[in-house]
Amino acid sequence: MAKIGPAGRMQLGRALAALRDRAGLTQSEVASGAGVSVGTVNRYEGWQDQGSVRVPTVRAIAEACGATIEERDSLVTLLTSQERGWWLDHPALPEILNPLVSFEAAASYERAWANLLVPGLLQTPDYAYALHRGANPTASEEELRAAVDIRMRRQRSRPPRLQVVMTESVLRDVVGGTGVMVAQIDHLLDVSADPRIDLRVLPRGRSHVAGSGGHFVQLGRDDGMAVVYLELHRRGLYLDGASDVDEYRMMFETLHSAAADAETSRALLGMARQEHTR
Repeated sequence: MAKIGPAGRMQLGRALAALRDRAGLTQSEVASGAGVSVGTVNRYEGWQDQGSVRVPTVRAIAEACGATIEERDSLVTLLTSQERGWWLDHPALPEILNPLVSFEAAASYERAWANLLVPGLLQTPDYAYALHRGANPTASEEELRAAVDIRMRRQRSRPPRLQVVMTESVLRDVVGGTGVMVAQIDHLLDVSADPRIDLRVLPRGRSHVAGSGGHFVQLGRDDGMAVVYLELHRRGLYLDGASDVDEYRMMFETLHSAAADAETSRALLGMARQEHTR
């Protein structure tokens, strides 16, 4: 038996449901193929159920859905690698099982602190391409374009409410050339007018309020489910322990309070754009 946190349980349920949908099967058909009851399939897909889950049952359901070996192993890793409410995703995780994609599709809000780069949900294709090229210099053109395409699809399933605080230095650094940066800032100016997006800039001289904390994303639902995502090189670290989630919530509120208001943030975006056009 494996007992996982609420965010991990949601990821498991959504992943199994996605595999079944891809195979075009009903829960009854999957249950028959896996040798379990329909109620078991429903319970494992229903992430609201916080009960324990069995690794052999997860394997059997995934196999009945035609999952690849990599997909089955990724699900088992999710179940067995958690300790005290955290886990690392697989470095080559199939998109259908990508936790961040699942969380963003289910979340009602997302909060992002960006002290190095424009957050993925607000990146332009050219900005995202330049980042992937810099991080993976040996990657093929096909691989780079596929990575950018995944990021753009993430934007289409963005949570209804998005709050972003970014340092002013993110706007000044050049990623992909001045033309790419001008287009990226223009995009930020456009989205900042969207009432569903709260975009704030932390001016120079105020970055000390962030302490030693790096980039993080917090996703949650109004029913209380929440997870924190920390992006590492080629991996992601997820925290869903209550104390961790609460600590990052307070950290974001501190950063948001220290940032410029919406109007001043737009002015700072405009000033950064002017710098790139000189």
